[in-house]
Amino acid sequence: MPVAKVHRIAAQAPDDVSGIEAAIAAGRIDPKGVLAILGKTEGNGLVNDFSRGLATTSLTALFRRHLPVEAADRICLVMSGGTEGGMAPHWVVFERGEGEGDASPALAIGRAHTEALPFEQLGRMGEVEQVAAGVRAAMRDAGIAEPNGVHFVQIKCPLLTAQRLAEADARGGTVATRDTLKSMGLSRAASALGAAVALGEIDAARVSDADIGANWDLWSGRASTSAGIELTNHEIVVLGMSAHWSGPLAIDHAVMRDAIDIEPVRTALSRLGLASPGQLNATERQRLVAVLGKAEASHDGRLRGNRHTMLDDSDISSTRHARAFVCGALAGLVGHAEIYVSGGAEHQGPDGGGPVALIVNRG
Repeated sequence: MPVAKVHRIAAQAPDDVSGIEAAIAAGRIDPKGVLAILGKTEGNGLVNDFSRGLATTSLTALFRRHLPVEAADRICLVMSGGTEGGMAPHWVVFERGEGEGDASPALAIGRAHTEALPFEQLGRMGEVEQVAAGVRAAMRDAGIAEPNGVHFVQIKCPLLTAQRLAEADARGGTVATRDTLKSMGLSRAASALGAAVALGEIDAARVSDADIGANWDLWSGRASTSAGIELTNHEIVVLGMSAHWSGPLAIDHAVMRDAIDIEPVRTALSRLGLASPGQLNATERQRLVAVLGKAEASHDGRLRGNRHTMLDDSDISSTRHARAFVCGALAGLVGHAEIYVSGGAEHQGPDGGGPVALIVNRG
């Protein structure tokens, strides 16, 4: 029976894979079982964030030393740039082992790679449909039959560059935007809506091109999407609970209604057996394996009635402000800042909020 293993490993730089290498050498990680790696790298998280590509290249080279090229390239590498504030750069390695665990249902992991997305479809219904199909494939890979068994969907999606715009022009195609920065938001938005459709949170018939990146009433409570220059397809990781898996790990999720709405997260921790009334103590923190969240500056420029200036800063992108702010709020709850917070939460939770997933060792 499959047993999920999750390893959270500190990174000293975007190309520092020494912690993962050491875990492989010590036998704590079997490279043959690695399905996906989520990484927080200290870039700017924008179009020209080369830290994501550097991290991806370093991880690919590491696993190609241990696996055949085809197997190494099947590992989903989801790099999220930007560790503003106190957020700690780190890797979260998801591994599938085999054995007879003590508990079932347990954390289940599935993955899928889509075909390359035609650039003309980025930020449009073609991307929504491609991602929805990819999420369903990842659910099948995880052995999760019903959408309510899914607690988090992490998607890495492409963006537009000047070269990609030129390729679309050469084909006589049209694109959703010629602004490469805006293309990140549109790709994240379409990917999130694709996940929502696959999970039954939104009826596909309710979504049109005009809704993508515009209609904030449409959102997923379990999708997390991150756009990057380092790929042209989608890499999709589904995390949930399945009776077909066993082991000590469990996952739950919460939805923050705004950037300081930590009480739903506290309630989810309680459901997982960490019922501290305040900040988690040292023993509880050791049982908390990973925290995965989204961050977004609310589009109305307000937070519980007060004005915020995240959208007005011409020097620093609002996504960078939001990542630091939400990481701080969550860190105050869980007691550390080695938290995977991805910025840009278009259609990922309500406007200004976002989903948070928690993985806990029940043992």
